[in-house]
Amino acid sequence: MKTATRLTASLALRMALAATTAAVPGDATAAPHPHQIRAARSVTLTNADDGRTVTVARGDTVTVKLTGIRDQGVRWAWSEPAATAPGVLRRSRGGTSPDGGASAVFRAVGRGTSDVTAYRRCVAAPGHVCPRIVIRWRAAVVVK
Repeated sequence: MKTATRLTASLALRMALAATTAAVPGDATAAPHPHQIRAARSVTLTNADDGRTVTVARGDTVTVKLTGIRDQGVRWAWSEPAATAPGVLRRSRGGTSPDGGASAVFRAVGRGTSDVTAYRRCVAAPGHVCPRIVIRWRAAVVVK
């Protein structure tokens, strides 16, 4: 008789636990802590992002990678990207490459807006002529 009572009690406990587990949604997650730390993210801008506006948070990284162009004896080379507001977007490194490309890495350090600009100019190979134009590339970065 004791064995039957134990089995019945054990079965009743298992059924109660199963019912409780089924009542709790599987997608339940804890609410974010108000002081939760967000991981810094990275945004990459390229030639195609000319005129674009991006929004980042303080601590985020903005990388600019511009590709030079070779065409019929001329090379279109980029200047090193620069920020118009270093108090908002601080450049940590940057440079140009022999193929006409340019890159820079910026860190969002303060709230506000900064444009990132670079200029593409023509470099002629011997015996070729360049048009006398300079093309500006610009992206706006809003730091919240």
